[in-house]
Amino acid sequence: WVGLPPIVCPMPEPVQPPVAPRRPETRVHHGERVEDPYAWMRDKDDPALLDYLAAENAWTEQATGRLDELREQIFTDISARTKQTDLSVPEFARHPGLGEFWYYARTTEGLDYPSLHRCPADGRDSLPDPAVGVPPGEELLLDVQALAEGEEFFALGCFEISPDGRRVAYSVDTAGDERYRLHFLDLTTGELLPDGVAEVAGGGCWAGDQAFCYLTVDDAWRPDRLWLHRLGTTGADELLYTEPDERYWLGVDCSRDHRWVQLAAASKTSTEVWLLDTAAPDAGLRSVAPRREDVEYDVEIADDRLFIVHNDGAPDFALAEAPLEATSPAQWRELRANEPGVRLLGVTAYDRVLVLSLRRDGLQVVALRHRDRAGDVGPEVPIAFDEPLFHVDSDDGDEPDTDRIRLHYQSMVTPDEVIEYSLADGARKLLRRRPVLDHPTFGPYRPSDYVQRREWAIAPDGTRVPISIVYRADTPIDGTAGCLLYGYGAYEISTPPTFSIARLSLLDRGYVYAIAHVRGGGELGRSWYLDGKLAAKENTFTDFLACARHLVEHGYAAPDRLAAEGGSAGGLLVGAAINLAPDAFVAVHAAVPFVDALNTVLQPDLPLTVSEWEEWGDPLHDPEVYARMRRYSPYENIRACRYPAILVTTSLNDTRVEVTEPAKWVARLRHDSGSDRPILLRAELVAGHGGASGRYQAWRDTAFELAWLIDATSPVS
Repeated sequence: WVGLPPIVCPMPEPVQPPVAPRRPETRVHHGERVEDPYAWMRDKDDPALLDYLAAENAWTEQATGRLDELREQIFTDISARTKQTDLSVPEFARHPGLGEFWYYARTTEGLDYPSLHRCPADGRDSLPDPAVGVPPGEELLLDVQALAEGEEFFALGCFEISPDGRRVAYSVDTAGDERYRLHFLDLTTGELLPDGVAEVAGGGCWAGDQAFCYLTVDDAWRPDRLWLHRLGTTGADELLYTEPDERYWLGVDCSRDHRWVQLAAASKTSTEVWLLDTAAPDAGLRSVAPRREDVEYDVEIADDRLFIVHNDGAPDFALAEAPLEATSPAQWRELRANEPGVRLLGVTAYDRVLVLSLRRDGLQVVALRHRDRAGDVGPEVPIAFDEPLFHVDSDDGDEPDTDRIRLHYQSMVTPDEVIEYSLADGARKLLRRRPVLDHPTFGPYRPSDYVQRREWAIAPDGTRVPISIVYRADTPIDGTAGCLLYGYGAYEISTPPTFSIARLSLLDRGYVYAIAHVRGGGELGRSWYLDGKLAAKENTFTDFLACARHLVEHGYAAPDRLAAEGGSAGGLLVGAAINLAPDAFVAVHAAVPFVDALNTVLQPDLPLTVSEWEEWGDPLHDPEVYARMRRYSPYENIRACRYPAILVTTSLNDTRVEVTEPAKWVARLRHDSGSDRPILLRAELVAGHGGASGRYQAWRDTAFELAWLIDATSPVS
């Protein structure tokens, strides 16, 4: 495994899982005393914790060693079906004084990371054909594989071309902790400029051709400061803004025409946006509308006005327009009213059209509203697709005056497609469909060999909960199949019905795959989210169990072959679900799981905690919130019973869900439950919230997890 040090075992291989030390520590809040014998694990530098994680890795490797052949088969599945030497669909850009270019990434078989390129363009109809070979005039911009050489972990945080096309700003993370070093490369000479900046957050944008805006973080790892760096200067960078409110995170971007830098401060419930005119940076930042509690808004900048998506009196969000110089919501003019149950996600403004992204009936869709030269906006025109389940979004293209847009489309059976859509007549041109190569055993991939459908479970309170389901057409739906049920259910994040090559390794072995679109997500509008957060959080867990029951009752899953999977907040979901119903699943994979939620949210000095109070509540100061989280937090509610087989995966450098949480959970599960089923912990020691960075190691990690799930859900002979 990438990043794991050699483990020296002076004694024979262990025959029992590790036993974590127990150190007495008492938590006292709101009159309750709670013993937490694993609280010591909060210190990630404690040698005892590192020894424990190494021992857990050794035990997991030993306990799953018999699955080596199956793991290799699944890794081969993924490798064989993936076109490993490939080219992304080129994206068009025009740089004044330099010319027109196509930008694209190339992957190469045997290499973990891509190379980033551009080549000259002769208008938007001159799209390079990857089948022809290297496009004429191709220029290497960044060799990511070379940058990652010798690193156990590597990730790009940003890759931004200057408006004039002569420089690129990029940032790198080599630990997985989402702390980046910013670099500037001169594309005309190939020289790395001496303007590097350490310890920056992941984003950033150009403010003209000679200056770059970036973010840094506070002690809680919250992006809280915006800086302006002028190329070639050696003095301190200019601090443009500091966000004092710990609930708010900063994000920075630029307008399509590169005139404006846009700074957004967002909590879980409120937003404020500022604009900086790059033609007059000394004028400073201007607020589009002052922040107000429980009012969120996004700003899209057109050449002559602002388009604002907001929830001021509009729970599912409305669309307004305002002058470029707007400073108050009194200047907003409504263009699209709130439509209950249909969540307006965002808008992209081109000179000729507004492209609206919506979530309707649990699916993300796109609609158009044409604009004329006077700026008048026409009626809404949906872009329709035939499949019952799908996911579609639009490109945020750089050309304001365009006669076409790009759509990104996929479903649970249709691989990712890039479609060029004509604004003149609605004609569609398929630019690329993700290749799925022939499998040596299962043969060619044909969407018609698979079935996808939407069904509805009934929650205990009578609410209908959508489930997206996919399986091979020849899989018997008679209560004998294995099934994996995935869930998330937090932050209004929706889990779309998308395609996965790795998932075919389950489907082609006779498994059903299902997504539980539980409350707490955003699939059915803002109310769906609100009904699964704060005081209503437990709906998320009972919805998930209702989906599990539905799958069994309707023949999609054998009761003793049903597994669950969730990551991060989805780890909280599956952890809480198995406390409520330990017999609902035979196996559970919890990835970087947020399972010690109460202890974490009680500590405002931990990364991200204060901003999380708007999602979960503030148990530190509110005894009712404390009691509620005490009731469902997985770590707090382990009981003596037979739990499912559990695989927990985590990363030492994760800053979103610290390794402390899954490590404590596993130790306590083993000690308190008495369960005779295996409970395994696998920790990446050089990685972050997203796991391994290289694609081949990521495939091997997926193969490891799927092999474990298949074994844990195999019929008992």
